[in-house]
Amino acid sequence: MKKFEIAVIPGDGIGREVVPSALNVLNTLSEVHGGLQFETTQFDWSCEYYLEHGVMMPEDGMKTLSNFEGIFLGAVGNPKLVPDHISLWGLLVKIRREFEQVINIRPAKLMKGVKSPLANPKDFDLIVVRENSEGEYSEIGGRIHRGEDQLAVQNAIFTRKGTERAMRYAFELAKTRRAHVTSATKSNGIFHSMPFWDDVFNDVKQDYPNIDTASFHIDALAAFLVDRPHIFDVIVASNLFGDILTDLGAAIMGSIGIAPASNINLNGKYPSMFEPVHGSAPDIVGKGIANPIGQIWTAKMMLDHFGENELGNKLLEIVEQVTEAGIVTSDIGGKATTSELTEEICNRIKQL
Repeated sequence: MKKFEIAVIPGDGIGREVVPSALNVLNTLSEVHGGLQFETTQFDWSCEYYLEHGVMMPEDGMKTLSNFEGIFLGAVGNPKLVPDHISLWGLLVKIRREFEQVINIRPAKLMKGVKSPLANPKDFDLIVVRENSEGEYSEIGGRIHRGEDQLAVQNAIFTRKGTERAMRYAFELAKTRRAHVTSATKSNGIFHSMPFWDDVFNDVKQDYPNIDTASFHIDALAAFLVDRPHIFDVIVASNLFGDILTDLGAAIMGSIGIAPASNINLNGKYPSMFEPVHGSAPDIVGKGIANPIGQIWTAKMMLDHFGENELGNKLLEIVEQVTEAGIVTSDIGGKATTSELTEEICNRIKQL
């Protein structure tokens, strides 16, 4: 029997509602599969934890997490109680950086039974590979002076190693899909980093003669995601551009509540982390209407990472059977509750 030890951090808001749903689905899969078992340990690290302890996680939190094979995260943030720069950099970003989760992957596809806001979405199915460790989200910079003379400097850091690593991951991924990689750039407006990005992309693509490529400025690429998303297969982007593009990808799917993500450690030293794209959604907490699909699809990506691709694909197929049957939450036009949608997915898994 294969056994995976998972650290579970429900976090804040609806994270505490959708994480149990996804774990229910994973446990049902485990029962049906027979040769697969998930051992989970839950941690209450969150904004509430911060208010009680003054930190988002204990001092030995990272050491504790390093003993697991994967981290399953719900959502982080409660801006009414804790500023976002404290909650995110104290938990989510801290884990990404210290565990060298240098790649972020976020797919977007036209799901069966889910109405896209696009008039003619066609059958788009794309995935964004986002450089996850540097770029525009570097910590280098600072402020000086006060009042009208106040100055803020934010430095974007692009290394050859980090940039090339993300691009090669995208090309390798494209080999398993439709053999096309698009680079997101802005070399006509950002003087140093984006021409550098283009140079590295042009170098890397020489090693993949069987992969077709394209390069679009980020503003045009954002427009193309709206009016022709079906042309894209794998998109590789910097930290900031990838972040924005994937929220747009979630929007054209029909709801940010169904979008998954994974933060991948490539060197095997630390666990990878799996989290949906959506936030803690404090406006709907406790109403029982949070969409669990983003968290469940994230569980599918965790299965893929563990080498259980066939099982992961079957899970997503079942989710789409349920959405096609019209059993969906209110954010995508349905009336099902979080628990009703989860129960339907579990029932269909049991029929395998």
